[in-house]
Amino acid sequence: MSHDEFPTDHPAVVTCGLPYANGDLHVGHLRTYVAGDALSRGLRRIGQQTAFVCGSDMHGTPVAVNAAEEGVEPREFALEYHESYAETFPQFNVEFDNYGHTDDETNTELTQEFVRSWVAGDYVHEKEIEVAWDTEEDQPLPDRFVEGTCPYCGEQARGDECDEGCQRHLEPGEIEDPVSTITGNPAEYRTREHKFLRLAEFQEYLQGFLDRIEGTDNAKNQPREWVDGELQDLCITRDMDWGIDYPAEEGDGATAEDLVLYVWVDAPIEYVASTKQYSERVGADEYDWEQVWKIDGDTEHGTEWDDEWTDEGGDIVHVIGRDIIQHHAVFWPAMLRGAGYNEPRSLLATGFVGIDGKALSTSRNRAVWAEEYLDAGFHPDLFRYYIATGAGLETDVDFSWDRFAERVNGELVGNVGNFINRGLLFAHRNYGGTPEVDVSDDVRERIETTLSEFEAAVREYDVRALAELATELSDYGNEYIQRTEPWHLVDEAPEEAEQVIRDCVQLAKAVAVVMQPVLPGKAERLWGQLEEPGSVAEASLSAALEAPPASFGEPEQLFEQVDDDHIAVLNEELQGRVESEASAEAPDDEPADLEPLADERISFDDFEGVDMRVGEIVSAESVEDADKLLKLEVDIGHEVRQVVAGLAELHEVDELPGTRVILLANMEQATIFGVESNGMVLAAGDEADLLTTHGDAPLGTRVQ
Repeated sequence: MSHDEFPTDHPAVVTCGLPYANGDLHVGHLRTYVAGDALSRGLRRIGQQTAFVCGSDMHGTPVAVNAAEEGVEPREFALEYHESYAETFPQFNVEFDNYGHTDDETNTELTQEFVRSWVAGDYVHEKEIEVAWDTEEDQPLPDRFVEGTCPYCGEQARGDECDEGCQRHLEPGEIEDPVSTITGNPAEYRTREHKFLRLAEFQEYLQGFLDRIEGTDNAKNQPREWVDGELQDLCITRDMDWGIDYPAEEGDGATAEDLVLYVWVDAPIEYVASTKQYSERVGADEYDWEQVWKIDGDTEHGTEWDDEWTDEGGDIVHVIGRDIIQHHAVFWPAMLRGAGYNEPRSLLATGFVGIDGKALSTSRNRAVWAEEYLDAGFHPDLFRYYIATGAGLETDVDFSWDRFAERVNGELVGNVGNFINRGLLFAHRNYGGTPEVDVSDDVRERIETTLSEFEAAVREYDVRALAELATELSDYGNEYIQRTEPWHLVDEAPEEAEQVIRDCVQLAKAVAVVMQPVLPGKAERLWGQLEEPGSVAEASLSAALEAPPASFGEPEQLFEQVDDDHIAVLNEELQGRVESEASAEAPDDEPADLEPLADERISFDDFEGVDMRVGEIVSAESVEDADKLLKLEVDIGHEVRQVVAGLAELHEVDELPGTRVILLANMEQATIFGVESNGMVLAAGDEADLLTTHGDAPLGTRVQ
C-alpha cells in the first residue's frame, strides 16, 4: 500500500460495506454504494487501475432467526436477498466488477486460511468465557439471541453491539441483565471455551495505522478511544450452526468443532474473496488480486513484525457507514496484518440518511425504499446526484421528495440541461454541429481548471465536489451564453457567433466527461447526442479538451422536469405508511406533530462555526419556472446577499421587503434554477414562520 498521489503504479480496489442479507435496500444503504461507485469511476478516469467489488453478508444471528421464523434454511433465506441486491444495484447504475457473497466457496476457503495464519502466528488463544444460555430451550444464546443493558452507557443493547446507545462492540458475556429473545426469560451465564484473536498484540501497529490512514475524519478519529486504551481481544467464534466452521485442528478439543466463526471475521474477508473472483474471471494479466492484497516477500509472524509498516501492495479504499468504523479501523487491519496481507490506504465513513428531517426508521416504515424510487419512474442518476451533493461524505443528509424535486428541477433541469440544450440546439440548427473554429483561450482555461478540480476531488475522496463539477461548468456556460447573446451575433457578427457556439459545444463535451462518475447514464446519453465514438466511460479526462465531432443531430432534453403532482402523491404515500406503522399515539404531553429532538449533540465549537446574522429583506421576486421559490436581496449590514428561498406559496411577495430575518451567512453557495443563492433565511415549521429579533438589533449583528 502506498500513499503516492493517485494515479499510482499499483492496482487499486474500492469496496463498500457488505449489505446484510436480511431486508430490502433503502436510500440510506444506497448512499454508500453510490459514493463507492462514483469514486471508482473517478479513479479510472484519472488513469488509476481500479476494481470495484462487494458482496452480500450472508451469515450471523439475524439471518438464522428470520429464516427460522419463515420456516426455511438460512442459506435459502439469505440467497433470496443476495439475488435481489445483485439485481437492484445496476438499476441505480452501481456497477460492481464483482459481487459475491460470504457463503461462497472462495470466501469460505480464504476465511479459514486467514484463521490458520493467525493460529500459526500465535495470534489465537482459547479462553473460557461466560455465555448467555436459554435454560428453557437448553441452548447457548449467541449475539442477537440475547438482549440486555450496555455495561458502558446503560442503554438497551444487543448481545454484540450497543446499537441504541454508544455503538460499542460488545464481547460475549459483557451485556448486563441478559434476556433470551427466544423465550423472553432471563438468561443465565454458563462457561464455554471460545477462540480469541490477540488484538493487544497489534496495539502499537494499529496506532501507527491510524496515523497513516487516509479518509474521513470520523473514520480516523473515532477509533482512537479503543486503540489508545486497553485493547480487548476479539472473540472470533460463536455457538451456532449458521456460518463458516472454525478450522479446528488436532488439540483444539471437541468444543472447537461445534463453533462457527463470528460474522465480523468472514464478512470483511469477502472484500479479498470478491477481488480474487474478479481477477480469476478477467485473468491476472488484466487485474492481479494478489498485487493488491498480499505483501510481497517472506514475512515472519510476531509482534515485532506487526509494529512495522510496508509500502508494498495495492491501494485499498473502503467506503462504509459510520456505524461500522470500529470493525474496519481496528479489527480488520489487525486481521489483515496477522495473515500477512496489505493494510487499507483509506477509510471513508458516510453519514446517515434521514427522511423529511427525521431519522430513517425501517420499523416505522419511515424510509424511501430502493424499489419505491424505481417504481416512481425517476432516472437513477437523479438520485445519485441528489444523494452525492446533499452534504459532505461524512455528514448526515436528508432525503425529501420535495427537496429532491427542487434540486432536480433547479440544478439539473434548469442549469445543466438548460445549458446543454441551448448550446447544442443552436449549434445544430445554425452550423449542423461544431463550428469550424478553435476553442477560445478563456474557455480552454476554464475547462482545464475543472479538470484539475476533478483530479483534486478524486484524490481527496470528495464525492460531493466531484458531483458539483458538471453544474458549475454548466453555470459558467449559461452565463457565457447570456452574456454574449449568440442569437444576435449570428446576423450582426457571425464570426463571433461561431466562436461562442464552438466554445459551448466544447463545454458540453467537458460536462459529459466530468459528470460521468456521478451521472453515468446521462453522461452516456449526452456523449451520444454529440455523436462521439465509443463510450464516455472509456474516455480519458483529457478528452474534455479534444475537438467534438464536426456534425451531430438535434439534441433531446437531457433532463425532464419533476412534476409537483407526482411528488405530492409520493409524499402522501410516505406519510400514510409512517402513520399506519406508528405503534402508539404520542402521549398528551408530547404533541404528535412535533419532530423528535436530534439524538446527536454538537459541541460549542461546532456551534461557534455557525454564522447567523440579523438581516432585512430589501427586495423579493419570483424565480422563473419555480412555483415555490423567491429571489431575495437581504441586507446583513456588511453587504446585501442574494438568497433563494422557498417562500412563494407561504408569504405575500409584496409584503416581504422590510421584513427582519435571520440569515445563515456561512451556508455554502448554491445555484438553484439558474439563480445563485448565497445564504439561507431561517424559518420554523411547514408554514415557514420567519425567524426575527424581538428588539432592533443592528443589521449584521451575529446571533449567539
